[in-house]
Amino acid sequence: MRAYGHTTAATPITPGKRLFSVDAARAIAVFAMFAAHIGPPVEREGPGWLLVAFDGRAPAIFTLIAGLSLTLSRGGIRPRPTPAGALRGTLVRCAVLAVLGLALTELRSGIAVILTFFAVYFLAAEPLARLRTRPLIAVAAVSAVLGPVLSYVLGPSLGYRVIGRGRYPGFEAVTSWSGFLDGLDTLLLSGAYPWLTYFPYVVIGMALGRVADLARPGVVRRLVGWGGLALLAGHGLSALALGPGGGREALLRAIARSHAFAVAAPDPVEAVLAKQAGAIPSTSWAWLLVDGPYSQTPFETVANAGAGLVLLGLAVAACRVGGVELLLRPLAVVGTMGLSVYVVHVVARAELRPQHGWAALGAFCGVSLVACSVWAYVFRRTALRRGPLEWALHLVMPKPERAAVRRTEPEREPESEPVAVAGGGGATVRERS
Repeated sequence: MRAYGHTTAATPITPGKRLFSVDAARAIAVFAMFAAHIGPPVEREGPGWLLVAFDGRAPAIFTLIAGLSLTLSRGGIRPRPTPAGALRGTLVRCAVLAVLGLALTELRSGIAVILTFFAVYFLAAEPLARLRTRPLIAVAAVSAVLGPVLSYVLGPSLGYRVIGRGRYPGFEAVTSWSGFLDGLDTLLLSGAYPWLTYFPYVVIGMALGRVADLARPGVVRRLVGWGGLALLAGHGLSALALGPGGGREALLRAIARSHAFAVAAPDPVEAVLAKQAGAIPSTSWAWLLVDGPYSQTPFETVANAGAGLVLLGLAVAACRVGGVELLLRPLAVVGTMGLSVYVVHVVARAELRPQHGWAALGAFCGVSLVACSVWAYVFRRTALRRGPLEWALHLVMPKPERAAVRRTEPEREPESEPVAVAGGGGATVRERS
């Protein structure tokens, strides 16, 4: 058996093991977030192609892994009965995330902090965690389409027909009634990562945790295969709809009517999306056909979910090779401390104001790898090994009473606390993650 619980089909999963591959995939998403915040501009040449591949995907992958982690923490493909006090624990976790998110927003780092949005995601996920597998899969499939459509339909009634998306809440959301209503609007509909269009990733991740045992042979082929098909379907069908389907012509007509500022732009469609901080306006149904980064459409959702599955599949494959697993261990340690790394990087961005570029990106990634590895080694025999903020959150969480259940095989330790997945973004479409 390999470290972190990789097994063969005949080897049971032992208690106290983590899925190393998920931690590694999460860390890659952390570094993609760094690239969006302090990396060089996204350009289609040279090493810039690596940034193009991850442009707009980091928050989707973070959120998908959050849903996956939530399911794994409750038994994965063999879901356990919900422990007494689970809802109380969820409320505490959400409250801590919301306060952290609001506080980080007040630093004015230029990053659209996602933690407050995550608080809403986890709260909404609690009842879905009690569903059986097939209904959960159905909710995942429906939400990927229904969420973006509802966002498009509801936008005009709240003043977002042409512009106004991409916001993120600060402390004003809890200091006045009007601020609370505005914050609620931001979290559910008009924000940088609104519940309507980003929560589907959580549900997709939850469903994935029910049907895919990442420790079993054959899962790599299925993850990469189905993920590749979803990636191809999202981008390919969008290209067909916008090209031969006439969608781009409909968009150009809508731009001429409602977005005069973008008519003379080299790419009018991209110019409108940038003004929206990525989300689509509600000036033509054809906007739902685009698949650009942060566009929050059904096609982008399917493609991003596919990219997340491919990344997980490749991580599982890499972590099953002994030498590669050892090389990836520092990367996985970063993944186990996602919340701490995220918060520190927002504070560092606010205080240091680093110059964007490859040098800054390399420095942030290198420091994270070294600092997390040193922390994990120094505190390896204590509860602090999980990370400073992860430990603090665990400390304040109520301890649920688990129901007594007979088991036919040893239980795997929760792959990760759902809160370990954290991401964020910034004021413009490129300053996000």
